[in-house]
Amino acid sequence: MKPFILSAFLSLTIWSSSAQQTATITYEVKYHGKPVPGNSLKLFIDGNKAHLERVADPNAKEQYYLDYAANRTLQILTLPNGAHVTQQKAFKDYEQPELLADTATILGYRCKKAKVIIRSNTVEVWYTNALAIKGTPSIGVTPGLGLVLKTVRNGEQEVVATNISLGKVKATDLTWPTTTAMGPVVDAATYTQQLIESRYKTITVFNQEQISFNYDKPNPAADQKNVTYHYAGGTVILKKVSLPASTPGTQLFAELSQYSNGDAYDRTGSVFMIPVDRQQSFLNGLHQGVKTLPVYHGKYQGMVATDTYLPTLELLRFFTPFGVGQYNKASNIKGYNWADSAVFSQEITELQPRLQGDVWIGVFIGNYDKGGHKVSLRLKYYPGDGSDKPAKSKPFLLPLFNTTNLMEMAGQEYGTMFDHDSLTVTANIPVGVKNLQLRYITTGHGGWGGGDEFNQKLNEIFVDGQRVYHFIPWRTDCGTYRLLNPSSGNFGNGLSSSDLSRSNWCPGSLTPPVYIPLPDLKPGLHTFKVAIPLGQREGTAFSAWNISGCLMGVME
Repeated sequence: MKPFILSAFLSLTIWSSSAQQTATITYEVKYHGKPVPGNSLKLFIDGNKAHLERVADPNAKEQYYLDYAANRTLQILTLPNGAHVTQQKAFKDYEQPELLADTATILGYRCKKAKVIIRSNTVEVWYTNALAIKGTPSIGVTPGLGLVLKTVRNGEQEVVATNISLGKVKATDLTWPTTTAMGPVVDAATYTQQLIESRYKTITVFNQEQISFNYDKPNPAADQKNVTYHYAGGTVILKKVSLPASTPGTQLFAELSQYSNGDAYDRTGSVFMIPVDRQQSFLNGLHQGVKTLPVYHGKYQGMVATDTYLPTLELLRFFTPFGVGQYNKASNIKGYNWADSAVFSQEITELQPRLQGDVWIGVFIGNYDKGGHKVSLRLKYYPGDGSDKPAKSKPFLLPLFNTTNLMEMAGQEYGTMFDHDSLTVTANIPVGVKNLQLRYITTGHGGWGGGDEFNQKLNEIFVDGQRVYHFIPWRTDCGTYRLLNPSSGNFGNGLSSSDLSRSNWCPGSLTPPVYIPLPDLKPGLHTFKVAIPLGQREGTAFSAWNISGCLMGVME
């Protein structure tokens, strides 16, 4: 996706002189010397009022004005609900420019040069005093220099005047906003927050929902939209939501916020969706018990794809930290400023083909605590710049396996099948599918000295008996998340339990997928195998691996 050129640097600092002269200045925007379509600007000046407008979108969400009588600029934002908020900024609060000796001629006017540094960005400015009007299309130049005809940011983005029309400005081009149209005047931090959030669409799936063991409230009637269901003793929450269709260029992010509501330990968490396009689905297990799910190797319920069943599609794999939120005050250590919550955010644009229309989305956190955890889940849709064209090919997305036992507290087995045999699954690749890859997430568990949580284990991926990928999933950066772990234990040597390296996860971290290319895979039946040398049992302690895999490609 192309970068969005007109960012904060094309905000407005404009003014007119006391000569009460009027003019319209047209500017072209270039990036690396090439014009940026749809980003030309017009600056309308009339006496002590001025307005900057993007030519391609005169009804843009954000409008820029100058109130010269009050020596201030106005930025007015139209919110998605039609309301408005305004930020005002005094001329004196802009960065002061450095005046330079260079000169240039633009549109026949001799221009001087200035330079200003804004957030480590260098903005070069060419301005003229040959006219009795003043103004600029770019932020960072305080009032008084003259009429700015060109700016260049970091030698890459150029805004240059292409026409100056002196004369009367139409009233429609400089309609001054009324108090009602301005809405409340807010501080810069609030305005920036509102501005950023107005640029994308947010769908809240869950808001401060509790995930805890022994949840005893009955579920509402089945198959309702926008209603939260609790399963597996309350450790799984589920909701049916309506999601927008995939559009070219849109990027989709999943963001989950979590804090302890009583549980002090690090726990496995997963955000997932339930495919319902085959005869059976994971919904059967949630509604009627794990025994209704298809069984793999006579023991493991609902973990691999069959002709009549698809496993859950994992969106995020996350791990709750030790007690963030609930135990912050109880773990008062000088110099340790505990986080209020853990926030997990990941792009999942590649999964959007299965996240359209009515979709079942759930969150799982394995725990045995009555207070458990609280979570909020948001899906954020960031639109493209309009240059992306619809793809000629259709996406192919097929969940293959997910051994994370989401119904752990309802009797679903742990992923221990690697002890005696590897996990295998057969899938049919339709004719026309190309550019296949396997989206693979893996984490090892077994929390004792000999357990797979703390020991490096080789993961091998085979297709039709041929090894196509192998690696050791291992994280050595767990100390990064120390301030998310107020209730983590501390050892005699000063090390915290949350600091220890682990099999591809840390308390308070996401585990991102790896992408295994399978470009040579032909249509037809293929067998996929995952082999991991599972650690041996020690009394009641055992190891397990939570792995999920999804085939992705395009159909031409």
